[in-house]
Amino acid sequence: MLTGINISNVFVLDQDEALKFYVDTLGLEVANDMDLGFMRWLTVRVPGEPGREILLEKPGSPAMDEAATEQIRELVTKGATGFAVGFTTDDCRKTYETLVERGVEFTQEPTEQFYGIDIGIRDPFGNHIRIVQPAPVQQQTASRATT
Repeated sequence: MLTGINISNVFVLDQDEALKFYVDTLGLEVANDMDLGFMRWLTVRVPGEPGREILLEKPGSPAMDEAATEQIRELVTKGATGFAVGFTTDDCRKTYETLVERGVEFTQEPTEQFYGIDIGIRDPFGNHIRIVQPAPVQQQTASRATT
């Protein structure tokens, strides 16, 4: 059966602007940047994480008619496409400070959650991104009563 996720997509309205944000601002690296004729195949990934890529996809594939393409553009512009992608970090507060300095739009400042420390941001197109510093895994020491 399935063993992992290798690619996900995020709709963007301008791939060059998306490239600047995801690479220059967030610190991802380009995995692929190819002209396929019918589309630009532009993927990014966390440095050192081969096999997991995000396709920065401009709406309008050959399988999509113009009306659907326009609807997706409108939803992206409104930030109504829902949760786009989630990242992890070793230090959420430091990441927050760095991204504040870089002018990133935040939807949530660092917040303690049961699963760790969490922040929310938006990319230049309105896509929602979450960044979490996972809580330390607590060792389960099960003491079993013997009868």
